[in-house]
Amino acid sequence: MPLEISAAEFDRLVGEALDSLPDEIAARVENVVVLVEPTAPPEDPDLLGIYDGVALTERAANHAGDLPDRILLFRDNLLEMCRTPEELADEVRITVVHEVAHHFGIDDARLGDLGYA
Repeated sequence: MPLEISAAEFDRLVGEALDSLPDEIAARVENVVVLVEPTAPPEDPDLLGIYDGVALTERAANHAGDLPDRILLFRDNLLEMCRTPEELADEVRITVVHEVAHHFGIDDARLGDLGYA
């Protein structure tokens, strides 16, 4: 049975995860919006989150003016895998950090080494 919380409470957990980023990291997150979607895309239904954009390490000098990159968090999958509110808060934080790391050009292999895969 998946954990049940309101959309507002889930959004609060996402906000707390973003607020927990160290100031020096948060200050370097550029042109990114974080969105919560109810479900993952059908082509990858098990995703918890995804970074949709161009990593800072790959941006051209003229990247300014483009639409924001997106970090999408998939609420139903996160709720499905967690049994307690504390576990959900941890998993949301891990997922946010994982996707923010992609913004900085850190790949999944390195994230695995760091414990954020």
